[in-house]
Amino acid sequence: MPTIILMGILALLVLVVVFMYNRLVTRRVRCNEAWSDIDTQLKRRYDLIPNLVEAVKGYAAHEKEVFTKVTEARAAAMQNQGSPAEQAKTENVLAGALKSLFAVSENYPDLKANQNFLQLQEELTDTENKIQAARRFYNTQTRDYNTVIETFPSKLIANMFKFEKRTFFELEDEKEREAVQVKF
Repeated sequence: MPTIILMGILALLVLVVVFMYNRLVTRRVRCNEAWSDIDTQLKRRYDLIPNLVEAVKGYAAHEKEVFTKVTEARAAAMQNQGSPAEQAKTENVLAGALKSLFAVSENYPDLKANQNFLQLQEELTDTENKIQAARRFYNTQTRDYNTVIETFPSKLIANMFKFEKRTFFELEDEKEREAVQVKF
């Protein structure tokens, strides 16, 4: 009789470990999927930027420094395959360079009325919104994954099978956290 009880307890323990392990794997796969969504949207952005730069170049040939910064920031962002924190840093540099490009476009009324430029600008804005949504989704999945890893008893299984915490995709530049002030 005690052997049957002991075997039952052991079987229950094995089932709990299998359940927790599978839960951890599911959360990790969701984080990977969410990160892949960010990559997809970033790729779309990288494909749009050269077209946007070319549209602006035709109108603002003497704004070479802005074009160079955008091109360099795009190249750096495309090459960065590091952690979410490292990628967030290069993405923030690229976002700043794009803001400069749009600021330049404000000086050229013909450019602002150009249908091709307007379409590219709209697509880029749409892509930026999708990137933000993908980042939020990734951060939600990361939060859920990290919570499972850090709570008892799944923490024991996570340590046993070497599941590691993920980092969030966060802003690096503190200025971007401040409220925008509009002055007329």
